[in-house]
Amino acid sequence: MKKLSILFRAPPDGISVQVFRYILSGAAACAVDYSALITLTQAFKLYYLTSAAIAFILGSTVSYILNITWVFDQRVFADRRLEALLFFSIGIAGLFLNHYCIQFFTETVKLHYLGSKVISTIAVFAVNFIARKYILFRGNGLKSVAVDR
Repeated sequence: MKKLSILFRAPPDGISVQVFRYILSGAAACAVDYSALITLTQAFKLYYLTSAAIAFILGSTVSYILNITWVFDQRVFADRRLEALLFFSIGIAGLFLNHYCIQFFTETVKLHYLGSKVISTIAVFAVNFIARKYILFRGNGLKSVAVDR
């Protein structure tokens, strides 16, 4: 029971707890992303790359909220506006990677767009975790501030 408390409730002091929580928050963001992608493409008949961009933005918003409230407890920047700007800038880089992966694997490799999205998700997840952890949420920077919950 104590291990569950550490994973879900205790401050995320260790990298393993942060990775575990990032995976869960990523799963939640991914669920929003995939649901929106499927809904926008199939129900609303939007072009799949347009749907993918909108869905990615929705998923990124869920990811940001979970990252600042649950995954990471240290910040490099005290200014939340700057932090959000950098978070979403990393997300925009992820959006380009997402777009390229989906387009490449759908149009060149001839996978179904959802299969392409799976490959994209893995690549973007890894890049975003590394960038966000070491640019925004590291606990050893000179400007690091603890966040009260």
